[in-house]
Amino acid sequence: MHFIGIDIGGASSKVAVMDEQGKFCELFLLPSGFSAVKVARQIKQNLEQKGYAGGFVTATGYGRVSVEYAQLSMSEILCHGLGAHFLFEKDCTVIDVGGQDTKAIKIEGGKPTDFIMNDKCSAGTGKFLEISAGRLGLELSEIYKTARKNPAIKLSSTCTVFAESEIVSLSANGVETSEIAYAIVDSSAHKVASLIKRLENQIYFLSGGLSNVPLFKRLLGEHLGAEIFTHENAIYCGAMGASLIGARKTNEISKETR
Repeated sequence: MHFIGIDIGGASSKVAVMDEQGKFCELFLLPSGFSAVKVARQIKQNLEQKGYAGGFVTATGYGRVSVEYAQLSMSEILCHGLGAHFLFEKDCTVIDVGGQDTKAIKIEGGKPTDFIMNDKCSAGTGKFLEISAGRLGLELSEIYKTARKNPAIKLSSTCTVFAESEIVSLSANGVETSEIAYAIVDSSAHKVASLIKRLENQIYFLSGGLSNVPLFKRLLGEHLGAEIFTHENAIYCGAMGASLIGARKTNEISKETR
């Protein structure tokens, strides 16, 4: 049997497939788009084409209720925490900057023990970066590539709406797009760090889509005053944690029926 974790996030939906030996044999993602139901069905088709039909499916993420074929639905806090510990194997504070929210999860003894979440405001989330990039006429991926530091250029607003006005004003005053781009990423890292400091730790692990953005990782570390660790598969933490939970649940059921 295969244990399949599906993490339906605001920007992308991640899938992790684990075999009975505890090895992850498949990792892939799809854009979430406007319909969680649609992407969940597309994931099912992909899994069937890859030969994973009949696996035990555990869903997580904000769109987990849309995975109609899941046998289990779990909180993303638990899934992200367990997935991060699987990859990093150390107690730490896990930082996940998602498209719709930002989470910090404290891991002690290999298990999540505390968390905080920003899900009321888009500041310090992927949505803030996406909206800000759009104001500069850039794709989200371009904002990191073009960013160039100018210490004199800062975004002072803590609200996405007001930050947009600042971006427009800076651009109208002739500030280079690359310098505004750097200020946007730095502002986002600062907002995330302000939240994370409520679960201050000596070790931090960055998961989610921004885990593969060196500039954001570096700036976040500077604002926290600590080194930020990550992993090449950190974007899949939620899905991997869901797979692990599915395997444990199946094992428990098996023991109960013996």
